[in-house]
Amino acid sequence: MSPPRSRIPVAVVGATGVAGQQFLASLANHPWFEVKRLAASARSAGKKYRDALTESSGAFRWYCAEPLAPALAELAVEDAEQMDASDVRLVFSAVETDAARVLEPRYAHQGAAVVSTASAFRYEPDVPVLIPGVNVDHLGLIEIQRRKRGWKGLITPGPNCTTIGLCITLEPLRQQFGLRRVLMTSMQAVSGAGRSPGVLAMDILDNVVPYIAKEEEKVEKETKKILGRLSGDDIVPHDVKVSCTCTRVPVLEGHTEAVFVELERPASVAEAKAAMRAFGEGLKALGLPSAPERLIHVHEDPYRPQPRLDRDHGDGMVTVVGRLREDTALGDTALKYVLVSHNTKMGAAKGAILTAEILVQKGLAG
Repeated sequence: MSPPRSRIPVAVVGATGVAGQQFLASLANHPWFEVKRLAASARSAGKKYRDALTESSGAFRWYCAEPLAPALAELAVEDAEQMDASDVRLVFSAVETDAARVLEPRYAHQGAAVVSTASAFRYEPDVPVLIPGVNVDHLGLIEIQRRKRGWKGLITPGPNCTTIGLCITLEPLRQQFGLRRVLMTSMQAVSGAGRSPGVLAMDILDNVVPYIAKEEEKVEKETKKILGRLSGDDIVPHDVKVSCTCTRVPVLEGHTEAVFVELERPASVAEAKAAMRAFGEGLKALGLPSAPERLIHVHEDPYRPQPRLDRDHGDGMVTVVGRLREDTALGDTALKYVLVSHNTKMGAAKGAILTAEILVQKGLAG
């Protein structure tokens, strides 16, 4: 499908929060999408977006490195509970899970394709959890979703930001060598927690927090679903065994993960590197504006990847792998490696925008 002839009207819901701001920063100059509607809680409704972010003290609560686009600053904020999505084609949802359960089906019923960062519908059997380049065939669920729920639109959430880099690196190994078992320990950036309790400066400085509520369960469940196969009206989860420990570390952006993987068939280090390096080449060929040249970059330097040096590779859309080597503890077919994935770009807003581009390319939105 060729690019749209005119820019597609979209809405951002949860626009005043950190995730919503990341959407606006990424959409400001997007060649396919034009932000027409902004929505947030009732306390922001009726204000210009600039005013909704400005506190009585004069503090301007815009948290992105990119400046707020002047045109977006002047848009009026609507009450998300009252917003009618029938005049936009896409809704980027950055609301909390409880609100998403109520709002997202409403927008989908009105005809919008809802691309969400919330977990509200990730585990529903008729809802694909998409990673472009990994499991686009799961879009076959959309017809089933619409038929079952009576929606003119759709809902497709992205995965947890910790899951995405893991699945991107596992998929080429799954395709060529099969997967039996995965062990992973994450060292996650504080931005992954938004501005929630538990990552205050005195909690995280000079420290590692060894627990992130519900994170490990999300990663284990989502990995099996994303790497699973579409069969009839359902996704059959992959039978790979997944175990992880998720921690928070004093890094601003970029999740680091140490991964141990047992394959079904033997693979040399060179073969595994080649599989990863070739992975995702087809995305850019589709003409998707947010797609990187490849999804994975493999380093030879044993001191890489590092979040400060590698999180922005490919404008934050590339998962960077290093220290790929054999692992004898898990058996003769085991490898281990370290990855860095940008949690607020590929793992959040920009990854969701890439998913929206896939929906347009497949004729499901726009």
